[in-house]
Amino acid sequence: MKYILSLCSLCMLFTITTSAQTLSSKQVDSLVELTLKTFNVPGISVGIIKDGQLIHAKGYGIANLNTGKKVDEYTLFGIASNSKSYTAAALGMLVDEGKLKWDDKVTDYIPEFKMYNPYVTDEFTIRDLLTHRSGLGLGAGDLMMFPDQSDFTKQDIIHNLRYLKQVSSFRTKYDYDNNLYIVAGEVVARASGLSWEDFIEKRIMTPLGFKNSAASVTRLKDNTNSIRPHAPVNGKVETLDIDWSESANAAGGIWSNIIDESKWVIMQMNHGKYGEGLKQSLFSENVHEEMWSAQTNIGAKAMAPYNTHFAAYGLGWFLSDVKGYKQVTHTGGLAGIVTQVVMIPEINLGIIVLTNQQSGAAFSAISNTIKDGYLGVKGYNWVKIFAERVAKGEAEAKKINDEVAVTILEQTKKAAGAFNVEPYIGKYTDQWFGEVEISLKEGKPWFASKRSPRLSGPLFPYKGNTLIVRWTNRSMDADAFVMFSTDKDGKPAGIKMNAISPLTDFSFDFQDLDFKRIN
Repeated sequence: MKYILSLCSLCMLFTITTSAQTLSSKQVDSLVELTLKTFNVPGISVGIIKDGQLIHAKGYGIANLNTGKKVDEYTLFGIASNSKSYTAAALGMLVDEGKLKWDDKVTDYIPEFKMYNPYVTDEFTIRDLLTHRSGLGLGAGDLMMFPDQSDFTKQDIIHNLRYLKQVSSFRTKYDYDNNLYIVAGEVVARASGLSWEDFIEKRIMTPLGFKNSAASVTRLKDNTNSIRPHAPVNGKVETLDIDWSESANAAGGIWSNIIDESKWVIMQMNHGKYGEGLKQSLFSENVHEEMWSAQTNIGAKAMAPYNTHFAAYGLGWFLSDVKGYKQVTHTGGLAGIVTQVVMIPEINLGIIVLTNQQSGAAFSAISNTIKDGYLGVKGYNWVKIFAERVAKGEAEAKKINDEVAVTILEQTKKAAGAFNVEPYIGKYTDQWFGEVEISLKEGKPWFASKRSPRLSGPLFPYKGNTLIVRWTNRSMDADAFVMFSTDKDGKPAGIKMNAISPLTDFSFDFQDLDFKRIN
């Protein structure tokens, strides 16, 4: 229903999206207000940088649905994986200082670092940490830091990488990775003598004149003007707690606002230079070029309207071409927060969109519409386009979830309402994720992780030795198949898992788990 109501308002935006003109501040206001309604996002903050100046900085909507506090240009958001460019820059600064080289071996700085394949361990460089070409699968091992409240330390994560098997050959394929940026943050610490958090704040944020930002939510000096994350729960958007895993700061921990983050973007487009007359430099031209050079091929098709011919990952940045111009960008996503930074340096354009709901369609609709005005792209109503894509994806996911629910109901009826969980009860362990327990909780079959308490919920019969777990935290949208293997006597001996919905965040990397029964 929300899409039908929102799409009826799209005519308000028609003149914006069909004419090749830059948007006025009032038109940006209309665009963002429509986006808030269409994608059910409580709050958004938008910054536009042109020719080295922040020409639009404004907050829209609500920062926290519990309090009704409004968003403004100073409101702090978790920028999530947009933090990765800061980690890359920190390493680049250390390259300039001669404290390391991009192609130094990781084991030169972290001797205990090991990958599953000894050859990969020996050859793994600092550059490899930043380029998503390790051979690990998409989001491999992310369950050690996602969802929040897990107790894995940075040292645990570094140690446990040795248990994650490669799914492709080393340096041959792009698969996005978070944990290796955590390792990169540890390299920063060991090479500089400062923690990653101190380095980011003292060596980057302070020189650039950041006033409110911090390297982690727990380091904010004043969080009175900060958002709360939000997510749909049973069809209604609700506020979520902030329980960020501090071990993952180098991959996604920074909190910032439009005013501070614009200083970062302006410095980037000035090739590392900043300050009055651009007389100061955070990093060298050589380091800048290295970070903005293609390192890992992603691949692209020349599709309208941007006619993109290449897509690659650099060092902390996605790179592509749009309408003949180089585009440098990144996105970020936490539970209940998604963000985007877009730069087109040749036309001196930067766009920042920060949101407090996990709808990537919202920031894409805004940044694409703003971008189109500067690129001369006509006729694309991005709010409508992304709304239709979201509706289609959600309909497909609903169909799958409904089919699973019907099967559960049928199996429960067959068991006369008394599903026998007894054969499955026990403790199971995975090398990198640790222990889970299948038990009875208040008479209900139950799945619970020892180290990640949010992964807890009731079990339901599905097919054969496959059960379904429905997490008690309904904001995660990550219910999963729990597939038991059996020993020669037919007794459950192990567990594999897979997410049910195709919309499940890739950081729920259930497919990488391989539990063995221990009692």
